[in-house]
Order: sequence, then structure tokens, then C-alpha cells
Amino acid sequence: MILELETAEEAAPEIATAEEKSPVTDSVKQSEAAPQRRAVENPTPAAVIGGNKAHASPAIRRYARELGVELSQVAGSGPKGRVVKDDVKLFVKKSLAGGGAAATGGSGIPPIPKQDFSKFGEIDPQPLTRIQKISGKHLHACWLNVPHVTQFDEADITEMEAFRKSAKEDAAARGVRLTPLVFIMKAVVSVLKEYPQFNASLDLDSEQLIIKHYYNIGVAVDTPNGLMVPVVKDVDRKGVYELAEELMGISARARDGKLSSKELQGGTFSISSLGGIGGTQFTPIVNAPEVAILGVARSQMKPIWNGAEFEPRLMLPLALSYDHRVIDGADGARFASRLGQLLSQFVKVLL
Repeated sequence: MILELETAEEAAPEIATAEEKSPVTDSVKQSEAAPQRRAVENPTPAAVIGGNKAHASPAIRRYARELGVELSQVAGSGPKGRVVKDDVKLFVKKSLAGGGAAATGGSGIPPIPKQDFSKFGEIDPQPLTRIQKISGKHLHACWLNVPHVTQFDEADITEMEAFRKSAKEDAAARGVRLTPLVFIMKAVVSVLKEYPQFNASLDLDSEQLIIKHYYNIGVAVDTPNGLMVPVVKDVDRKGVYELAEELMGISARARDGKLSSKELQGGTFSISSLGGIGGTQFTPIVNAPEVAILGVARSQMKPIWNGAEFEPRLMLPLALSYDHRVIDGADGARFASRLGQLLSQFVKVLL
């Protein structure tokens, strides 16, 4: 949450104006000094006082911002509808008791005003799918609660791609299709073993980082009904052909809407691959309670300097997003760099 700090110059005119417009008696001063002893009766919504501007002191405004409370939603019980500290506390208490959060989801972000778009032209309202509703709420919560950092890098996959193409016939004989994603999954698991904090979850209640010693990789799948992230379990224990077969099956079930609930649970790290669609880079959202996610875009042939001359190399764009409460920038860079090394020398992953 970003706090908007008032300067002394900004706060002083408001204090002066309030005192000039509303001279107070000693009894009123005493009632404001001890709000806990005053019974709150028929509080006036703060937005009514002075138009849309809430009637509150700079200190109360600052207190409300720290709690993520929109003051215009708080009923004021002070003189002339002035919002006092107890009013803010009561608003938060009622919001939490009602299953909600103060103001707008606890984020302190004002809602986007509704508009009648039909005033500007023809529209076609379409209901969100069930998957869009569920994933939308989850992604919104992840974005608001996780302080994201995204590390960009590139991996030379020239040799990896040559190996993949050489194994095409063998894969076809087994009835599977080897995609780059299978190799990326294996490389990711190898790096997760070296940097276990990426294969973890943050427990804020106990202030602990839960390191996981199993490697279940979530794979984002584009379906007709929206994005789904089925989980491939125990990737470290499976070979590339076995993973290719499982990935084909789980992706087909995702597109057909036949995934079981177990196939969507238990992930430790996620991969979102847009290589088959296009694009050069993007910033994936961490799939909490995981702490990191890898985004992969379309590979491109680029001239790379080898120390003596430029040579064409197949480069894969990588975008690693992570929870900055758990992972700092140095470890993020190390993870991305190590992943690039393994992808460029993929035979080491297979050994």
C-alpha cells in the first residue's frame, strides 16, 4: 500500500479553515478529546459533509490511509459530521465482520466509476465465464497482495532445439509430441533444487518460509473458456517422454473442461508459455501461494557475438516474476541466469 503523506503546508490551511468555520466550545473539545466516552448516535456519512470531501483532520486522514479506508465511505459521529478515530475503527470492524474489507478489498484503491457505454455507441454485453470469474478474483488478489518484481533474460536454446528435433521420430513412435515446454520444465526443476526459496510459500501468520521438497509445476493452458493452470506432479521424477505424454493429456482435459480439482492443486512453481502464440516479453503474475512464476515468449534467431564473430543463435526470452518479500533482486538474477545456462547446455539436465 502506498501512503500519501501530507506536508505541513498542505495540512495547515485545512486546520485553520476548520477552526474559522466551526468555532468550538470547551464541551465539544472535551467530547472530541475523549471519543470513547461518547455514545455514537445517528452518525452522518462523511461524504455528505462539504460535498464529496470527507470532514476529518489531517491526522485522521493519515490514519485512514494507513488502514486502506476510503473516508468518503465512513460515517462521521463528531460535530457537524466530522470523522473521528473511533469512526474509522468501527468502519473497519464492520467491514471485516461482514466478510469484506475496508473500502475496496483492503487495498485502499478507489473503485473505477461505472459508465453507461451505450451513450457512446453500440455495445454487446457478454457474461464472464465461470473460469474467468474464479481466475479473475484470484489474479486480482495475487496482484494486490504480492509485491511483484520481474527479471528479464534470454537463453540460448540452439542446441536444445536441435536435440528436440532429433528426437521427434522417437517421440512420434511413442505417440507423444516433444515441445520446448517439456525441456523447460526439467531445467526449471534443476534450478529450483539449487535455489529452494523459489519452491516455497510464505506463511505470514507464523512468519515462516515453507520450503517444499516436491516439485509440482503448474502450466498455464489457454482454453476456450479462459486461462487454466493444471499442475504436473513430481516433475523431478519423470523423464521427458513421460512428461510429454502427461502434458498432452492434462492440456486436452483443460481445453475440454474435464480437469479434476486435484489436477489444479498442489503447485509449487508455475510456467506460462506464450511461445506458440507470439510476443517478445510479458510480466506474468505470481500464482500465490507460490512465490515465483516463469514467463516464456517466442524464441528468435539473433546474431550473438562469440568472441570472434557474430553467429546466428536461437534465443528464448525469459520473464521471471517473484514475491519480493521472499526473493531479492540478486537471487532473481541468479535464478534466471542459471536457468539460461542449463537451457543452453541441456544435456547436463538429462545426465
